[in-house]
Amino acid sequence: MRVHTSTEKSFVCESCGKAFARQTDLYIHDRVHNGEKPFVCKTCGKAFTQQGNLNMHMRVHTGEKPFVCDTCGKAFTRQSYLKKHQRVDTSEKPFICKTCGQVFTQQSECSLSMHKRVHTNEKRFTCDTCGKAFDRPNHLYKHERVHTGEKPFVCETCGKAFTQQSNLNKHDRVHTGEKPFVCETCGKAFAKHSHLQRHDRIHTGEKPFVCETCGKAFRRQHGLRLHRHGRLHTDKKPFVCETCGKTFTRQSNLNKHDRVHTGEKPFVCEICGKAFSRQHGLHRHGRLHIDKKPFVCETCGKAFNRQTALKRHDMVHTGIK
Repeated sequence: MRVHTSTEKSFVCESCGKAFARQTDLYIHDRVHNGEKPFVCKTCGKAFTQQGNLNMHMRVHTGEKPFVCDTCGKAFTRQSYLKKHQRVDTSEKPFICKTCGQVFTQQSECSLSMHKRVHTNEKRFTCDTCGKAFDRPNHLYKHERVHTGEKPFVCETCGKAFTQQSNLNKHDRVHTGEKPFVCETCGKAFAKHSHLQRHDRIHTGEKPFVCETCGKAFRRQHGLRLHRHGRLHTDKKPFVCETCGKTFTRQSNLNKHDRVHTGEKPFVCEICGKAFSRQHGLHRHGRLHIDKKPFVCETCGKAFNRQTALKRHDMVHTGIK
């Protein structure tokens, strides 16, 4: 009967109420709730709920890119990436913005009109709830989900929902293991471009987040936030060590300090077994087992696996001690 009524969804999930046309689809969906991940990568051990997700993940290890653009020959790991590329690669763009030179396709002449609002700062579309204005109706439509709580884009693997398709695309990489953003300096790969940008500051030394009170700079906004809430600019240190009486501005700092007395070293190197009381020490130690030296002297080109070692070396050239 269901062959002739393919739209019928008579198999209902008892956990969340989602309905499916086939019992096999319901069986696969159940793994979202029971946590079952029967498909395991033999290379890295990462597990997946579906065979298809494992197949996509394996391309991270093999480097396989089976989806090739017929026009320019560029290859991709996923068909969705190829389709997105083809829309850019094959389209004519005869409509040009006279202000900035950006071009637009013939199919979207109205896109040029909307783009011009970037320069005029015209925002005709206003949210009835909070009054925030937007230059495009689709931006207003997306914004309204903040107030309605609507999350129409749902991950088929784990059921997590998102307000925008782009956020779902980024989330998918959690399941596939794909990390398309690669650091040109050390080769480390990331699932998100923002994570790569944040990582790049390790090599450039950039610290864009500055404390207005003391001028101390941080690579990450999270570091500045912790610094601000850490009572560093006040005399309050409410967290007291029961062993020696030393006081701290944060509970986390007291927890780390306690290991001085207990001797606890919870961070263990998987290669040699050496243990550390702090995670930072383990990360720094890990560079001894790999041949990566990302910190390079701009004067003589000598490379180091620690930034502190590079700073000490710089004194040879500057004469500063």
